[in-house]
Amino acid sequence: MNSLPSLRALQVFEAVGRYGGIVEAARRLGISAGAVSQQMRLLEDSLGLSLTFKVGKRIRLTAAGQRYHDSCVAAFEILRIAQVDVERSKSASNLRISALPSLLSDWLAPLIYTWQSDHPELNLFLDGSHAEPAPDGYEIDFRVTYGDYESTEHAIELFRDCVVPVCSPTMLRADAPLRTPADLLAYPLLSIDWLPKFASPPSWRDWFSAQAVDSSQIRDGYRVYSLSSMAVQAAISGQGVVLAQCSMITDALTDGRLIMPFAQALQLPSSYFLVGAKDVFDKAHCRDFHRWLVARGRDQMAINEQLLTRSGAQEE
Repeated sequence: MNSLPSLRALQVFEAVGRYGGIVEAARRLGISAGAVSQQMRLLEDSLGLSLTFKVGKRIRLTAAGQRYHDSCVAAFEILRIAQVDVERSKSASNLRISALPSLLSDWLAPLIYTWQSDHPELNLFLDGSHAEPAPDGYEIDFRVTYGDYESTEHAIELFRDCVVPVCSPTMLRADAPLRTPADLLAYPLLSIDWLPKFASPPSWRDWFSAQAVDSSQIRDGYRVYSLSSMAVQAAISGQGVVLAQCSMITDALTDGRLIMPFAQALQLPSSYFLVGAKDVFDKAHCRDFHRWLVARGRDQMAINEQLLTRSGAQEE
């Protein structure tokens, strides 16, 4: 065969296989069922074999049809990626950032709007996701992620966070004053568990052990959150005490929604990193943003180190 079938016929076939029938493919493509059937006949005539067969009122792909459909899906996905890449390269005023949801909502977002106010010509797209972008990074400029990375040309450590106990001042009871770390055992203790995606932050058992407090009576499964931001919000609502990441509670501590009864901190097992797409530094605004965010990471690192230093001094 010296020529490929028409692109339209291949698009219709891809939709028929994806959605499992003529009618649904027609609805998704915004054309009539008759037009879909016509394109399917043209494609089969062009190829010289049947791609589908009927089972009741539904259409199924033949074995050859399924193999051909898999190839069509892969080809159209390559075309979609290429289109996104073209659109992205055409717009020099876009900045696309992907970050872990809690870090995005409680640390990055409050900071980044200050930066954007100095760059009103830019369109800012923020994506909160646990899923890491594709290796070629075509859909984002920067990813803020967590784990054991090495600093390279495209990846740099922002900061290593630490956790401290915080709670709402409205939750405190007159019959249970917080004078020593052990007094926290009289209150509900909210937990955070990131497994299996990431190594979890220090637990209450870790924290009490560091304060030389017997924690054998703790209920590990009282209330456990997979998102740090959800646990912090629960603490703000007066539902318990949480070991919160310092980067995520600055505003709540400043305006009094949260208090820190004890300034003893424990470090997270890994750091947050800023990872750039392969061609990100070709754009002046991306270089500017990179410098700015790295500086904000250093600011956060300094805050955390002060807490850790204070914690170490209190333990001596």
